[in-house]
Amino acid sequence: MQSKFDLKYIIDMDEWGKLQESLSLVTRMAIIMVDYKGVPVTAHSRCQAFCQTVRSDKEFSAYCQKCDARGGLEAVRLSQPYIYRCHFDILDIAIPIIVDNQYIGALMAGQIRLAEGSGPNLEQIVSRPQQDAMTEDRARKYELLPVMTYEEVVATADMLYHLCNYVVKESILKHELLEQNRQHEALNPQQESKSKPGLSAKPLEPPPAPETPASSGSAYKTECISPTLQPAFDYMLSHREENFSLKMLAQLCHISPSYFSRLFTREMGEPFSLYVARMKVGWAKELLATTDWSVNKISNHLNFCDAGYFIKIFKKYESATPRSYRASLITNRI
Repeated sequence: MQSKFDLKYIIDMDEWGKLQESLSLVTRMAIIMVDYKGVPVTAHSRCQAFCQTVRSDKEFSAYCQKCDARGGLEAVRLSQPYIYRCHFDILDIAIPIIVDNQYIGALMAGQIRLAEGSGPNLEQIVSRPQQDAMTEDRARKYELLPVMTYEEVVATADMLYHLCNYVVKESILKHELLEQNRQHEALNPQQESKSKPGLSAKPLEPPPAPETPASSGSAYKTECISPTLQPAFDYMLSHREENFSLKMLAQLCHISPSYFSRLFTREMGEPFSLYVARMKVGWAKELLATTDWSVNKISNHLNFCDAGYFIKIFKKYESATPRSYRASLITNRI
């Protein structure tokens, strides 16, 4: 069984490969992704001619892999990108990929020369026995390596660090959501057979009016395709009097606010803010039908900012003011 911390399992390697190629072109750096052992999990993007000749040599390639592994471990020890010199005195960067405090690999970037007089004296992370390794062909290719200032290298490393870790974490959330859905389908086969895959859930109509305002909270049932969102719905239904924070509800579901927003819109068929407004209007209709509360009291009870805003939202959804809606109910009863 594949681990959720296996980079090849976490990331769509075809899509990442396209992004990696673009990043390499823009930054002028060679880029490759490795696992926690330093073993490549992607092809090298923009690998420089000098490094191609070195890595094609069985003896020197082993030192390159040691540099990748040592650089990655040093980066995770520091919890930040680690800039160093390889065994051929070329500048490389190890960018750690850390999930749940677990080091699962690194993005290795570099194969550049540091501009003369730029930056600190960086560590050469791996040394090898002294030998005449710089042939005439390699020397010529060495001179063709891109040259960057230390400040440019640091800025690029920071950008790659934040981008790579964001992509990996979002990919893990996607896999966890799919796994939860599979488990939910396995436990509820009859319920899932009624839903067509790929379609958004239809927004729910307000429930039948309860007998009293005090009993209205528990009677409201909300169902959604994804069990990931259920904690948010449970909270909203038991806290009608609150203003619901997307960030707080996302925390209850253990997902990021941006992912919560996208998932909510996909599953419920409308954005979070619109759904909440429509849901509160449904609750307001219950109170107008079952109590003699004033419009101001209902507005305060449902935590609208003021009665004027409550009337505006109610009219948007019902094409009538709360007062005229209540009057129509009385008329229909006569």
